[in-house]
Amino acid sequence: MTLGTDGDLYGTTGGGGVCDQGVGTIFKVTPAGAWTKLWDFTAGTPCGKYKNLKDEGYPYYPPFEGQDGNFYGTDAGVYSGTYGVFYKITPKGKLSAYPFTYTNGALPNLPTQGTDGNFYGTAQVGGDKTCICGVVYKATSAGKITVLHKFTGYPSDGYRPTGVLVQGNDGDFYGTTYYGGSNNLGTLFKISSTGTFTLIHSFTGYPDGAYPETGLTLGTDGNFYGTTLVGGANNGGTIYRLTPAGVETVLYSFCAIAGCTDGLYPQTPLVQHTTGKFYGNTSGNSLGGSVFYSFDMGLGPFAQLVLWSGKVGTTAEILGQGLTGTSSVSFSGVPATFKVVSDTYLTATVPVGANTGSVSVVTSTGTLTSSHIFLVVPTIKTFSPSSGPVGTPVTITGSGLIQATAVTFGGGKAAAFTVNSDSQITATVPTGARTGKIVVATPGGKATSATNFTVTP
Repeated sequence: MTLGTDGDLYGTTGGGGVCDQGVGTIFKVTPAGAWTKLWDFTAGTPCGKYKNLKDEGYPYYPPFEGQDGNFYGTDAGVYSGTYGVFYKITPKGKLSAYPFTYTNGALPNLPTQGTDGNFYGTAQVGGDKTCICGVVYKATSAGKITVLHKFTGYPSDGYRPTGVLVQGNDGDFYGTTYYGGSNNLGTLFKISSTGTFTLIHSFTGYPDGAYPETGLTLGTDGNFYGTTLVGGANNGGTIYRLTPAGVETVLYSFCAIAGCTDGLYPQTPLVQHTTGKFYGNTSGNSLGGSVFYSFDMGLGPFAQLVLWSGKVGTTAEILGQGLTGTSSVSFSGVPATFKVVSDTYLTATVPVGANTGSVSVVTSTGTLTSSHIFLVVPTIKTFSPSSGPVGTPVTITGSGLIQATAVTFGGGKAAAFTVNSDSQITATVPTGARTGKIVVATPGGKATSATNFTVTP
């Protein structure tokens, strides 16, 4: 399940629901245990009013909360000729489904949201007709799915991508394929948001492991950490590190202790706790070897942002350790008002003048830095005058404007503008401007005016 910012838990069932076939549901549960079914997946079965094939069924992954407050996920599809969907569902249960078509992928894994607001993921099959080895896709919140890369298998770039993509500090996305590569034992790759693909590593079995099933986790040191299902020194799987430069290093081989009491066959993604340690599970076999483990790389405690974007004045939720003695919270050095809720949780108000960047929390034992930058989303409230010819100075008011990088009028880019404050910009209507919306771009996103600016002769 996924914890929502409203405090409720959101999850899926792989079966059951309104239809006899039982193709799954989406539900939410309050901390007090009140349960609500939000959606029945129906796969087009004749169940009263539920006849929409577009939602398909078998949602094997829990949905996650996007930066807009809606929840996003995928399901696998159930019949020949159905290939899974990417879906969006509101906290109240309104679902929008966007089917895959096989050429853009099938059996989609859960995507991740990039800093540009789009969603990036992999589908385990589909894509290239000669290989059907899977794809990397991009999806908008409106459901437009675009193929960024089609895998071509062995001995090339990989086959059957698994796990969740993770965005690195360089803006690229990193992931794994279960098969393929030069040894047909799986690969590590990265891909840009525009589809530039780089094969980083082909696994060899010994000593670096084989069949990386769980994807990668970005550590607070900027490196990526993952596991392989088997291989390594004892053929029980490995924990490895990947640097952004592409250097892969085995950190631990499972079944290194007599009786495999340290576990074997790791089968869940690594999760970094706010203490800095990593945690995971091994699946083991009929003789044992299933354990819950921690792995310490010596990385220090950090602050975890629940959501990592917001407008000036909104509330940011922050997780950490030893927060009871917090003396200050700042967004890229700009102080914020805050409230300590518990030793591991506090809230802060995004301050006027905040820049897109790291959030710092000063506690009684030191400073915690956020593992993710916080995007300060700009807004446009008013502009004046509402019309004018090329060369007219226009005053734009709003919030989060201090880092403005561009201003456009109906798509025409202003050659000259001045940032007067976090809440005001003065821009000159440029040559080539057209009647349309005013847009201000910042590192935290884009703000669009509610009404058009009219360009007059």
